[in-house]
Amino acid sequence: MKTSRLEAFSDGVLAIIITIMVLELKVPEGDNLYALLHKTPVFISYLISFIYIGIYWNNHHHLFQITEKVNGRILWANLHLLFWLSLIPFATAWIGENHHASAPYTLYGIILLMCGFAFYILLGSILKHHEKDFALRESIGKGIKDKLSLLIYLIGIILSFYSSLAATACYIGVAIIWIIPDKRVEKNYK
Repeated sequence: MKTSRLEAFSDGVLAIIITIMVLELKVPEGDNLYALLHKTPVFISYLISFIYIGIYWNNHHHLFQITEKVNGRILWANLHLLFWLSLIPFATAWIGENHHASAPYTLYGIILLMCGFAFYILLGSILKHHEKDFALRESIGKGIKDKLSLLIYLIGIILSFYSSLAATACYIGVAIIWIIPDKRVEKNYK
């Protein structure tokens, strides 16, 4: 089957995830700019999560531009990814409201780690459903970026027990690695 329905469904889910996150941004309790300062942690957690959703949307889009066909396994792998992405608004809100506690940062890291695993599973499912000369196989190479990201997430999770700032630095580091889409995929897409 073609990829268009999967892409449309995924785009809709990601749009809803972003909508849920923005609805968590509550209006400050004052009428001056100083009142916004108290909302800074909430906004920063929203910004990081928005960027992550954008990165996944962008990479998902690139992945399915090159994918020729889907099967049930790919559909379930995609739902698995969307499940973990749908938990990002919860962890984002928890961080925003409890930015001095370590547990929200730990949960956020676990969710990001599971999103990374889910994307890796989706990628593997797509590769198994296509022939040996499938262009995506060449594009991804050894997947060093994927594996490095998972390692940095694990480091961030461990660090979250000691320093939320260090954990956040790890999570932002992975976002920086992925913010620019992989040019190898664009080159192989015809």
